[in-house]
Amino acid sequence: MADTSTAELIRFAERLADESRHLLGRAVAEPASVDTKADNSFVTATDRAIETRLRELIAHHYPDHGVLGEEFGSHDLDAEFVWVLDPLDGTAPFIAGIPVYGTLIGLSRRGRPWLGVLDYPATGDRWVGESGVFATRNDVPVRTRPCADLATALATCSNPDFFQPQEHAAFATVRDAVRYTLYGASSYAYGMLAAGRTDLAVDSGLKVYDVFAPAAVISGAGGIVTEWSGAELHLGSRSRVLAAGDLVLHGEVVDLLN
Repeated sequence: MADTSTAELIRFAERLADESRHLLGRAVAEPASVDTKADNSFVTATDRAIETRLRELIAHHYPDHGVLGEEFGSHDLDAEFVWVLDPLDGTAPFIAGIPVYGTLIGLSRRGRPWLGVLDYPATGDRWVGESGVFATRNDVPVRTRPCADLATALATCSNPDFFQPQEHAAFATVRDAVRYTLYGASSYAYGMLAAGRTDLAVDSGLKVYDVFAPAAVISGAGGIVTEWSGAELHLGSRSRVLAAGDLVLHGEVVDLLN
């Protein structure tokens, strides 16, 4: 029987990240072959190759686990453990050569974010975390920072173009209340929130595979990731995501968004 201890599952998740980093390293020196999916997002052969390899490893080592991936769908979502994979988060930055792309490897337990690895080969950064327990950046423990005053908060947003028309006004109430909002860092911004460098992330148009791994890491660092409503994330969550390093700040922003 496969070892499902927390330590062994974390080691396996990092093995998946090592495999992804190897494949990305080989691909980055070559021109990307780009297709456009039905939702107008980009996909490359590298996205597909990485997810295929990660699924092969999971099927071999943990055949009873479920998988939800960006490129090849899902199976066994009612399993106790479900791997949630974004093989190449930040495909557009990858194509453009902007070094905020990476691989997100999450493991849900009973439908909730539990373990997460965020790996960024271009910068050499890797975050690892367990919800509510710990988070590290390059093996060094990290914590979110206190920020109870919205007016001093540094916020991020992946891309407001992903928002639905009716969501822009709600986002603007937050954008106008914080000290500054940065755009375009993809999931790397979630790692920096866990590391205590930013305070808040407000996004929409995301999928579960975009947020489960970051949610585990941020929770492990002392922060919180929910839907805009404040509801906990689960495998069927909507696309509106709110992350905060400070629980008081999170509550204030939930009120603004709703």
